[in-house]
Amino acid sequence: MKYFSLLCLVLFLSACSKEKLYGPLKLKNGQEVELLVDHRYAAENESLLILPQNEPAGISLHGFTDRKPGYIYRVKARLNVDPNPPQDASDRWFNLTKIISKEKYQGNEQFDITLIKSIIPSGPVITMGKIDGKYYYINDKLELTYSNDAVKAQLEEIWQNGLKIQDDRKNNIQSYPKWKSIKATVTHDPNNFGKAYLVQRIEFSI
Repeated sequence: MKYFSLLCLVLFLSACSKEKLYGPLKLKNGQEVELLVDHRYAAENESLLILPQNEPAGISLHGFTDRKPGYIYRVKARLNVDPNPPQDASDRWFNLTKIISKEKYQGNEQFDITLIKSIIPSGPVITMGKIDGKYYYINDKLELTYSNDAVKAQLEEIWQNGLKIQDDRKNNIQSYPKWKSIKATVTHDPNNFGKAYLVQRIEFSI
């Protein structure tokens, strides 16, 4: 009986050792980890770190619908690996399970967002819109305010180009932004913290 129990233990450990591990930290599918979520929502250089190693997660976090820009979160999330992912999507991501803490960002550093993104299969699209005279980033998630009239004029030019693209596509005309990329340098707007980015300057690439 003792030898049989030992054999079962060996077989169990052998099966566990063959379980596939993912990423540099060797995570298992379904494993729960702690993450540090950056204050720079949807920014080019936003970070998602695995704690306590402070290592870049390398994959996205899903299900965090209550996330607010300008706040640093510690959360728990579970690794999900899809054995049959879509051809144009990643096969792994984290699913949020719990918010541990939320802390308001106290700095005033500038960071960059991109106002043109490439979406498969539609191609490059402008990621800002306008509602009731106000400019927004990523649908209506974040208002884009402006530091001066020159920046306001640039936002309006981008918006007008977006309208032209919409009209062209309604008429079955293939149309894309007239710029290759648009980089907006922003800060958190102190007058509407957590709901707006204050655009300091915009750089176009043709």
